[in-house]
Amino acid sequence: MRLSLFAILTAIISLFLSLMDQGSDYKTMNDQDTLSSSCVTLFLCGDVMTGRGLDQVLPNSVDPRIYEPYVKDAREYVRLAEKANGPIDQPVSYSYIWGDAIEVWKQIAPAFKIINLETSITSYDQPLPGRGINYRMHPDNVQVLTCAGINFCSQANNHILDWDLGGLRETIQTLKNAGIKYAGAGIDLNEASNPAQLKMAQSRVIIFAFGSETSGIPKNWTATSGSPGLNLLPLNVDEALSMISKQVKAIKQSGDIVVLSVHWGSNWGYNIPVDQRNLAHSLIDYADVDIIYSHSSHHPRGIEVYKNKLILYGTGDFINDYEGIIGYEKQYRNDLTLMYFPCIDPSNGNLVSMIMVPMQIKNFRLAHVSVSDADWLCNILNRVGSNLGTRITLDENHYFSLHWD
Repeated sequence: MRLSLFAILTAIISLFLSLMDQGSDYKTMNDQDTLSSSCVTLFLCGDVMTGRGLDQVLPNSVDPRIYEPYVKDAREYVRLAEKANGPIDQPVSYSYIWGDAIEVWKQIAPAFKIINLETSITSYDQPLPGRGINYRMHPDNVQVLTCAGINFCSQANNHILDWDLGGLRETIQTLKNAGIKYAGAGIDLNEASNPAQLKMAQSRVIIFAFGSETSGIPKNWTATSGSPGLNLLPLNVDEALSMISKQVKAIKQSGDIVVLSVHWGSNWGYNIPVDQRNLAHSLIDYADVDIIYSHSSHHPRGIEVYKNKLILYGTGDFINDYEGIIGYEKQYRNDLTLMYFPCIDPSNGNLVSMIMVPMQIKNFRLAHVSVSDADWLCNILNRVGSNLGTRITLDENHYFSLHWD
């Protein structure tokens, strides 16, 4: 009996030492109590597109009619997905689309969940004239966000006005009624430019949200003092820096973490425009921004840690209805997506560590990836991160850890 107890104790000690050797990245994932006093873990992800096909499989769907050039019924996107990956038992539960992400959230327990919601939440039935893309979900389906504990939705993107100003107004009101913070759009410029504040015990996570014309946002979507719209990012780097710097200075206090959510750039490709990188660096140098959280690309792009501050140049899609559509999807694998869990020191806004969890969109649901898919995505991130000074390692759970120079 004593020999058995000794063997058990030896195994426990060996396991503890092996976990210690894995460094702070592992602690971020499994030792939140130890890190909680000095590190705040956030969840970030790319575009959450719960409209169109996804809305049609949820319990409360809008009229499926859409006004796109080739597809006139949102249920066609459901049929494409089922043809590619098998039937979806409808209606699905509100938690269904999050799939295996739910267990990851429970395991890592981020302080806040922050997303870019690229979908109108409205039953308003008049699309923006000439838009050509029609993303919306029924207001009752906002439960898909609340059941996941989403704390913040960026509204500054190129789909928030798919259903005109009526759709935008209802989206904003629905989020308010659900108790979900938002930024980047509003009934006027003041609301659109106002940052969201997520309060912690001693400080705050403050989120500014901007959209850029480079992501396909028309300039006339800009909110004004008297009309609804988006918080548009100036194309001129100096102008953008000056504006954001003033806004951050007006609100940031000691211990606050400032996140700049920005919808910019093209859908496909790994190239990072010089202006984007210059602005990201300048926002850290001169505007006291702690995290640059970018989206618009349909696949993950490169990651940089500049002066110990995190820059995500493109977080990819997180959930969408693109299954079965043939095109760039095969080349860039936008069915593969990432959950980002940066751990931030609130005393200085520095990145302490970051875990990323790869997922695959299948049957309109997030699932853990295969070993080969995890390897593929890891290799891509290492290739595009080599010029940015970052690299990714893959552990036995197929989780990624970020390392930087």
